[in-house]
Amino acid sequence: MLLWTVVAAALLGSAPLSVAAAKVGDAAPAFSLKGSDGKTYSLSDFAGKKAVVIAWFPKAFTGGCTAECKSLREDGVVSKAPGVAFFAASVDDAETNRKFAESLGLDYPILADPTKETAKAYGVLNPANGLASRWTFLIGRDGKIAAIDQAVQPTSHGKAVLDQLQKLGLLK
Repeated sequence: MLLWTVVAAALLGSAPLSVAAAKVGDAAPAFSLKGSDGKTYSLSDFAGKKAVVIAWFPKAFTGGCTAECKSLREDGVVSKAPGVAFFAASVDDAETNRKFAESLGLDYPILADPTKETAKAYGVLNPANGLASRWTFLIGRDGKIAAIDQAVQPTSHGKAVLDQLQKLGLLK
């Protein structure tokens, strides 16, 4: 029964993905990824300066991912958290993410990880379908993972992120 639960969850994108998945308290895995705005972003750019949020999603132009990205925009995550570097991320290529971000009028970049190396490092890559799971990482100014949301509700994710940032004291 447990095996069936793990296999079913993996196919749906919510299974534990790797023994080496990043955990709360760990140093966040380094990344340098191209954003939908054409700029390249590295975690090291924000060390000691800003908290970082990375909202991983499975695939651009799909229902749940569209709802999640819209919620993050509509709930004003960027404007209400100016001391936080905010990103969505997927294993889609940069051009797909550019088109997706433009179609939604996003005010934050979507990071592209087509090699899937960063998704693997964060433990979000689903081996059953090759897509990222819908997990969000909140990283403190110290570069350590402060929280991981593995139960993202796409339509209310913006509010949940803001609440968690407030609770962790990362809005300062």
